[in-house]
Amino acid sequence: MSKEQVLLHACCATCSGYVLEKISLEYTPVLYYFNPNIYPSEEYMLRRNELKNYAFIKNVDFIEENYDPESWFNFIKGLENEPEKGLRCYYCFYFRLQKTALLALKNNITHFTTTLTISPHKNSKTILDIGRKIAADNNLLFLAEDYKKRDGYRKTIEIAKTQNFYRQNYCGCIFSNKLIPYSLPML
Repeated sequence: MSKEQVLLHACCATCSGYVLEKISLEYTPVLYYFNPNIYPSEEYMLRRNELKNYAFIKNVDFIEENYDPESWFNFIKGLENEPEKGLRCYYCFYFRLQKTALLALKNNITHFTTTLTISPHKNSKTILDIGRKIAADNNLLFLAEDYKKRDGYRKTIEIAKTQNFYRQNYCGCIFSNKLIPYSLPML
C-alpha cells in the first residue's frame, strides 16, 4: 500500500536530513526547494545542488521553483531593518510556506510541512502558527512539528556530518549574513 504524499519545503540538505527520515516513516515526501530569500545566488545554487543530490540518493522527488530574489525583496519591502526573528522573518516564512501550500494544491497533495523548525535559531511557534493558518485557509493539512525537539537537531547534524553536507553559517538572506556588508543588491 502506498503512503500519502507530503510536500516538504526544504531550505538545505543539512536541515532536511532528519526531517526527511522522520516523515518518510508515514508519508512519501516530495522535496520542494523554494528559497528566493537566499543570497547571493552562489549560496542559493550550493544549497540547491546539495539538496538535489541528496534527494537523488534518497530516491525522493525534487521540485525546484525558479530563483527569483526580486519577488522576495518586494514581499519584505519596508522590513529590511527588522532584527533577526522579527517581522521580516515572519513575512519570509509566510511567503515560502504560502507558495508551498499553493504547489501542494496544484499537485493534489493534501499535506505539507517545512524543515525550518529543525533550526534552534528560528522561532518554531511562529513557523507552526503560519503553517497552520495557511493550511486552514487552503483546506490542507500542515504537519505542525517542531523537528528540533526529541534530539531532532542533534540527529540532523549527525546526518549532515555523515553525508559531509555543507553547513552554512547564516539563515540565507542578505540581512542574516553578517559576513556580507549590508547593501541591497541591484535587481
